[in-house]
Amino acid sequence: MKASKYILGLILVVSLSSWSIPEEDGVNWLTFEEAIELHKENPKKLLIDLYTDWCGWCKVMDRETYSNAKLSAYINENFYPVKFNAEQKESVVFDGHTFKFIPQGRRGVHELAAALTRNQLSYPTTVFMDEELRIIQPIAGYLKPKQMEPILNFIGDDHYKSVAWAEYKKGHISSL
Repeated sequence: MKASKYILGLILVVSLSSWSIPEEDGVNWLTFEEAIELHKENPKKLLIDLYTDWCGWCKVMDRETYSNAKLSAYINENFYPVKFNAEQKESVVFDGHTFKFIPQGRRGVHELAAALTRNQLSYPTTVFMDEELRIIQPIAGYLKPKQMEPILNFIGDDHYKSVAWAEYKKGHISSL
């Protein structure tokens, strides 16, 4: 009797240890600092979502675009995805420079957000950086999943290095 309980317990333990919880859907957002640390070990492009807490379109983009299973899987695989509040108060040290929050009126702006958008602040803005941490392109405005997909592929698969955007977009076939 004891042996059968032992075997039954062992089967239960083995069964549970091989059972895995499915990964959470969505983008695995990092802080800017976390992405830079990961980048040091394994260089990869960055996708930076610049947002503010008051931005309605930022929330829509989170809900409709970044929650899309195909897009989030592609982003997680090909980029270090960064969620950056353009009005955050904490300083960020990057590339030998300390970027700070600058109060302006009732709110203010973080210097890193201004630098990433080339002082063309708009929310949301998606900023892409290459493996050398150089800005590829900031793209201002809300992007629907079908608008975001070709951009992700164009940059993530390095097409931007050899093909003009207009030419690439003509031949892009959506998987959404």
